[in-house]
Amino acid sequence: MTNACKILAITNQKGGVGKTTTTINLAAGMAQAGLRVLLVDLDPQGNATMGSGVDKRALTSSIYQVLLEIADPASSRQKATHGGFDVLGANRDLAGAEIELVNLSHREDRLKHALARLAPDYDYILIDCPPALNLLTVNALAAADAVIIPMQCEYYALEGLSDLVNTIRMVRNQLNPRLAIAGLLRTLFDPRNTLAQQVSAELQQHFGGKVYDTIIPRNVRLAEAPSHGMPALIYDPGSKGSQAYSAFAKEVIERANRANAEKKETSQ
Repeated sequence: MTNACKILAITNQKGGVGKTTTTINLAAGMAQAGLRVLLVDLDPQGNATMGSGVDKRALTSSIYQVLLEIADPASSRQKATHGGFDVLGANRDLAGAEIELVNLSHREDRLKHALARLAPDYDYILIDCPPALNLLTVNALAAADAVIIPMQCEYYALEGLSDLVNTIRMVRNQLNPRLAIAGLLRTLFDPRNTLAQQVSAELQQHFGGKVYDTIIPRNVRLAEAPSHGMPALIYDPGSKGSQAYSAFAKEVIERANRANAEKKETSQ
């Protein structure tokens, strides 16, 4: 068990890299390990909300109202239909938040303040970020302790990664000095693809221990699960994709516990 709530932003400005799939299945994997988890959907598409079995069209209060401080964070969350975690959902309303937040005070810290009120109820809060480096993503990075970056091992991935790393550095310098990169997760991986192998090797060379050992394969069950409104871990626990995400959840928890233990040792 972790001592205090850890907030993780799952982000990559490139779409289609398995970001939402990672957030949903990491939440389910952590819940299966007995941890209290909140998934925050910060993407106006609301895919993490729907993929958790929560109807985004029926939301009376969402992350949009929470960011504008017209709704209470605690009463805006719901239970995922399957998976044992809570959801602070999103829908198309959130697309307008970007414009509305610009003229408001503390616009980068809105999510941070909201999550501070919810943190005592959870071991982990996972934020599914939009596929863009915008004000919503900056809110996520300002609120998070660390960032998980899911990425495909393809030609343009490394180029986009340098932009994201620069943004993380900027947020760390200006808004959130504790922000760290928790790790890079290789997703949609096809071991038969030579380029994927090359990019994977390059990632390990550049980022070393920051690259998670777990690799998420390209898997049809992972793609099917959201249409059933449930994590793949629940939809088909025996599939290769589910087993990989189960291993990934264990790896994230183990790394966090190890870091906590090291921190305790150095402070003694």
